[in-house]
Amino acid sequence: MSGEPILRFEDVTKVYPLPAGDVVALDHVSLTVEAGEFIAVMGPSGSGKSTLLNMMGCLDVPTTGKIYLSGQEISRMSDDELTRLRRDRIGFVFQQFNLIPLLSAVENVEFPIVLTTGREESRRRAIEVMRAMHLGDALFSHRPGELSGGEQQRVAIARALVNDPDLLLCDEPTGNLDTKTGTTIMDLLAEENREGKTIVMVTHDPNVAGYAHRTIRIVDGRLA
Repeated sequence: MSGEPILRFEDVTKVYPLPAGDVVALDHVSLTVEAGEFIAVMGPSGSGKSTLLNMMGCLDVPTTGKIYLSGQEISRMSDDELTRLRRDRIGFVFQQFNLIPLLSAVENVEFPIVLTTGREESRRRAIEVMRAMHLGDALFSHRPGELSGGEQQRVAIARALVNDPDLLLCDEPTGNLDTKTGTTIMDLLAEENREGKTIVMVTHDPNVAGYAHRTIRIVDGRLA
């Protein structure tokens, strides 16, 4: 698939039908994300940023238009195919961390791949990625509630990277962190990008957006 962009939107519109009237969340959006890019998505609240990220992550399909991931049109895929695509090709990092409270840090990280690779291999891979996120071995057995916000987000990023995804999608990855911790997280993401990982990140913070190579602005569902 050499030469294909990682992601391509062709005239994508997303309409949510509501009792009070249809809401147009995305309005004829066309864009391309090339392999190795680091892109920030900015815009006012309710502008369509989260819808755009959900579409990129195959969590939702367009009302009209086409979306391609590495040349494959995802709009036509079945739910099972989309689930496999998300598992194998896309990593997600959320503002709320979304860790499983009853699992240890290392179990959280290996969770996405333990069923496909087996316990021993998944544990080895989880530890490798956690160390790359500067998480000390002493933290591996801790549950999320015993970790700081910054440690939880690093565990969440490790979990997103454990299957070596083509695309890393981050929704306000520093939103729940203080400035110093947020900087640490952004430095780690920038390091991943320098090593070749393609990242698309929603943020409202211009300082965070400054880490990206390119900023996409969205207003009322349209690219500004």
